Amino acid sequence: MRPLAPRITGAGFWLRDARAPACLMEAPPGPADREGLLRFDLRVEDGRIMALAPLGSAPEDAPSLEGGQLWPGFVDAHTHLDKGQIWARAPNPTGDFAGAVSSVMADRAAHWAEAEMEARADFALRAAFAHGTTAIRTHLDSYLPLARMSWPLFTRLRDAWAGRIALQLCSIAPLERFDGAEGQALADIVAESGGVLGMVTRLTGDFATPLPADFLPRLDRFFALAEARGLDLDLHVDESGETGARALREIAATALRRRFKGRIQVGHCCALTLQPEAHQRETLALMAEARLRVVVLPMCNMYLQDRVPCRTPRWRGVTLVQEMRAAGIPVSLASDNTRDGFHAYGDLDMMEVYREATRILHLDHPFGAWPRAVTAAPAEAMGIEAGRLRVGAPADLVLFSARHMTELLARPQADRIVLRGGRVSDATLPDWRELDRWVTPAGVTPGRG
Repeated sequence: MRPLAPRITGAGFWLRDARAPACLMEAPPGPADREGLLRFDLRVEDGRIMALAPLGSAPEDAPSLEGGQLWPGFVDAHTHLDKGQIWARAPNPTGDFAGAVSSVMADRAAHWAEAEMEARADFALRAAFAHGTTAIRTHLDSYLPLARMSWPLFTRLRDAWAGRIALQLCSIAPLERFDGAEGQALADIVAESGGVLGMVTRLTGDFATPLPADFLPRLDRFFALAEARGLDLDLHVDESGETGARALREIAATALRRRFKGRIQVGHCCALTLQPEAHQRETLALMAEARLRVVVLPMCNMYLQDRVPCRTPRWRGVTLVQEMRAAGIPVSLASDNTRDGFHAYGDLDMMEVYREATRILHLDHPFGAWPRAVTAAPAEAMGIEAGRLRVGAPADLVLFSARHMTELLARPQADRIVLRGGRVSDATLPDWRELDRWVTPAGVTPGRG
């Protein structure tokens, strides 16, 4: 594929003999094969897609993908750029959720400052950009006084990255933090920054455990804060293996009761898989009626959930994506945490996310419309135009030498070609050594220990 890149030049050109998932095309120029792929030619002019044409439409001397796949740029709708890349100085020795919270809280108190947060976030954005991502939503730990520094910082990063990555900002703090004056102040910061209001639920116990008496009043107050400011919601929900974590149903019911008009994305929803089937069915029906969108974080949840020392995990920790899709609930996949206490790995590569999710969640046989989960579906959840192959859209494309889905998912696709505005991107992955000055523990020589 790399010899193809020098041939993609000029303000106008054809790309010949490409394959793409038909589910990503607004107007497929032909029938799809058994894997859901369509073979076609594509025309780019002045940085935009000007034609999706039947195979054979392009001139014979046009650059050919030789049947390789062509996708729109990726959309990553759930990340944590403020936490990312701290593993070297703040590892999670147990690898479980409690260890993650402890390690990140200690690191936040000791190290989070404007310059080092900017360096880590910029590193992550450059990695995502090189992999072919065009839009990201990041959650920001929103505690006072930290939020008064971090939100302006990420607003500046959002502006600096405009035209390369569309960056959305979302708060994350425990639901109780939105009580009283602090909740008003946090919601105001989000609104003034053009962000999304987010929080995390932390219900515990078994399925018979009553909801805390203050949970529903707090949830109502949280919705009211968003309604008063015209904010969308993005919530971390039931991220545990405790069947008493039943916030998901109550969020859907609250949205319906209040006739909430904004978008609502819910993430994780892990506990739902362990709850009684009757509760699952009721919850899914309410979610569909309330128009909730779900974002699933398979790599992070596999890493954290059901982790017990010296015991093989019995549970994958991911939610009911197949049942949600069947119920008409849009599902996205996302990176979540990268190289911090919540997930020791990851590089904001959405093809890695899609590849691993396919294996973990059985998003194959057939592959169906699941390619939308890393492109069009998260774009719709974020309320942006991206993630689709359509005439008039920016030619932000990712080209793969892989022709069939088994070829695409068998390798990391390190030889992909990324186009931005119709031009071959020269972006490369940043070197880990750039982070040494920020995350190397005191007394350790970079690269040793």
